[in-house]
Amino acid sequence: MTISNKLRSLFKSVESICVLTGAGISAESGVATFRGTDGLWAKLKPEELASFDAFLKNPDIVWEWYNHRRQIIQEVKPNPAHFALTKLETLVKDFTLATQNIDNLHFRAGSKNVLELHGNIERSYCVDCGRIVADVIVTPEKKIPHCSHCGGIIRPDVVWFGEMLPDGVFEKATNAAQRCELFFTIGTSAVVYPAAGLPLTAREHGAYIVEINMERTEISNIVNETFLGKAGEILPELISIMEQERRQAV
Repeated sequence: MTISNKLRSLFKSVESICVLTGAGISAESGVATFRGTDGLWAKLKPEELASFDAFLKNPDIVWEWYNHRRQIIQEVKPNPAHFALTKLETLVKDFTLATQNIDNLHFRAGSKNVLELHGNIERSYCVDCGRIVADVIVTPEKKIPHCSHCGGIIRPDVVWFGEMLPDGVFEKATNAAQRCELFFTIGTSAVVYPAAGLPLTAREHGAYIVEINMERTEISNIVNETFLGKAGEILPELISIMEQERRQAV
């Protein structure tokens, strides 16, 4: 793999890294993406499944859909890109992984400092009392789960269209982007805001921006370095180069 001298130099001494991941990294594990010609939103209208209004109108349909998605996600496994990021976290003092994905694969791979910008499909909560519910069972006979504490309807702990991000999560991601020396944007179309603004924030504060994606994106022209291809192939190789550079620098 050919990398720039600047990136090679950064690998030797960098101690603050921020990463943004999107659907592309999970697609390599078999999790279907939402955008693109073959994405889920090309087949289904998002406003029918991913909004609070839709949930109030048809909670049984929304829960059936998310239960199906949850079962698919529980069957897939983290891929080499997820594990490479877990390794990267151990190499620097300050590491933040902000993800737009709701599939829990980063945590399952062993990453620790993960900011879930759009929630986690494996969690749920009561819309009335706010209690977090870890295990929700949805069956043909019981399509709508209710809170055992107050009786309120339980919903998936994911961010739907028109909703705010979880309290404090984006602020933490922004702070990480502002202070990092090196920023990776991986498997994201760079069109979903506010997450798409994180690499721009990092760039404004002097960070070196590296993009890894299957194809060029909206921000490809402003990043410092772009690697086109599978993150599961590119990331492990980059981390290997970084480890080698750091050993030689000692």
